[in-house]
Amino acid sequence: MTAFEATAPPDVRDLLSKPIRDLGLKLEGSAVERFVHQLYHELDKKGLKKFRPLVYLSDEWGCPSEEPVIGVPFYLADPKLQKLEREMNDLEDARQIMMYMRHEAGHAFNYAYELYKTPEFRELFGSFRKPYRDKYKPVPFSRSFVRHMEGWYAQKHPDEDFAETFAVWMTPRSNWRKRYKGWPGAMKKLRYMDRIGKKLGAVDPLRQQGLTDITVEEMEDTVEQFYAAHQNGLAPQAGELLLDTDLQDIFNVSPRKRKNVRPAAELVRENRKLLTDKVTYWTGVQRPLIRNLIESIEKRLNELKLRADVTCEPQHLTELTVFCTALAMNYLTRGKFVEVATEKKQPKPAKVKNNPEPQISADQR
Repeated sequence: MTAFEATAPPDVRDLLSKPIRDLGLKLEGSAVERFVHQLYHELDKKGLKKFRPLVYLSDEWGCPSEEPVIGVPFYLADPKLQKLEREMNDLEDARQIMMYMRHEAGHAFNYAYELYKTPEFRELFGSFRKPYRDKYKPVPFSRSFVRHMEGWYAQKHPDEDFAETFAVWMTPRSNWRKRYKGWPGAMKKLRYMDRIGKKLGAVDPLRQQGLTDITVEEMEDTVEQFYAAHQNGLAPQAGELLLDTDLQDIFNVSPRKRKNVRPAAELVRENRKLLTDKVTYWTGVQRPLIRNLIESIEKRLNELKLRADVTCEPQHLTELTVFCTALAMNYLTRGKFVEVATEKKQPKPAKVKNNPEPQISADQR
């Protein structure tokens, strides 16, 4: 049994060696289908009568550039695969699925009506041809951008800015006029979206159909190969985090205390998803990285045999959340959770000649 098989739920292991394309996954009749119907219903309620983007199963959430179609992760179409995804990465709940649906629909709407080619789009959102940056440094709490997805995703690229604006405008009961009052930049984009939505509601898209990216029928990797590839390189090196002193400070419980205590790792495990959700949302660091960071902390707490005071659990969780947020912001700005200082080697002294003349530095000249 491989290490991956050992971590997978027992009733899912029979799928690990199978190519994804051979699993017979279909959107029709799956749990995903109702979300597609909900998306179409919401589009109709917003007056978008002619826009119905194709939704298909793929390797991840996405909308191929300039193609008005929406890819949905294949694992959402099968109960066993959902269970595996929950174990590996935390499965999206219904609210998150619809958030992704609305965001990707924003991309598809942009492409279907080719709004990105218009001068007004460029003036409000910027050039669509601007290079994408996987690592970008957002301005937290900027009032020029809406917030829909976790973090500050609208700041990544003009196309993402539009998709996030569309999603906020489209979300039922988002109350965007009140929520973004006093946010001049964001409100200007939302009013544009409201106006363009009414203008194009009964207009056929310029692009009725689009080309899909990789479909579930084309995915040759086995389930195990897929997850192994997506997990590779995402985990922080727990041994290099050097967090022992900080964790001992957060869970500072006297060894003599016997009542109302339990393993600190147990407390973290019970709250893993909540911690991951909140730290991801407020920092914008990739969800798998945050989850693996918290799992590394949980593992280290177990190794250190640290305990939590049951009567102080809210305090423990508050401190741990702030601590993880600080690490995540460090990653966002420096590319590392913890930057280990290294001693600089002292330069060797210069050889001194007999009767040396005084050395004059460039600053003294």
